[in-house]
Amino acid sequence: MTMSLHALPIRIAATLTLLAALPLADAAAQVKKPERAAPTRPVAADGGIIPLPLTPIVPATQRSCAARTPSGLGYTILRPSTEPKPAADATALVNYIGYLQATGAVFDQTMQSVMPVGEVIPGFSQGLQMVGRGGVIRLCVPAALGYGAQASGPIPANADLIFQVELMDFKTAAEIAEMRKAAAANAGTPGSPPQ
Repeated sequence: MTMSLHALPIRIAATLTLLAALPLADAAAQVKKPERAAPTRPVAADGGIIPLPLTPIVPATQRSCAARTPSGLGYTILRPSTEPKPAADATALVNYIGYLQATGAVFDQTMQSVMPVGEVIPGFSQGLQMVGRGGVIRLCVPAALGYGAQASGPIPANADLIFQVELMDFKTAAEIAEMRKAAAANAGTPGSPPQ
């Protein structure tokens, strides 16, 4: 099982679509301009080109975990939650950032990503099942619970990975089946648009 890494062109197209739909004139009118502070000295520009892609580096202090499961998955609960936790057959809505344990180089990050819990790399799947709605967890995923000996995009072979994951929400398999059933029933209702 592998986790889908979002393709940058898709993200850019989606972002541009969202930006095009925003009423910019109205938004600009509603933004309160900050009070002017005392004048500051401008930052000297060196004229250098910023290399792309811009890849932040996470500090070493955020590349370790406090506890370990019997499977070898490391974890630290960053924001506990007493809310329900998803099962392997659930579909989760998450915010996450993924980075390499060795260097801290960020290889992926996204917000409001929909993920079938049981269809991502094993370490990510196990970690999702450990946190309740609204909780945040750091996962230290050894290569054996990640992509193993196979490289995947910017992730080298045999790389240990770190993820910070916020579980926004999830739906159980039964809830999803019920939603699909209701949608199918509504599709056959007179006056409803064809699917």
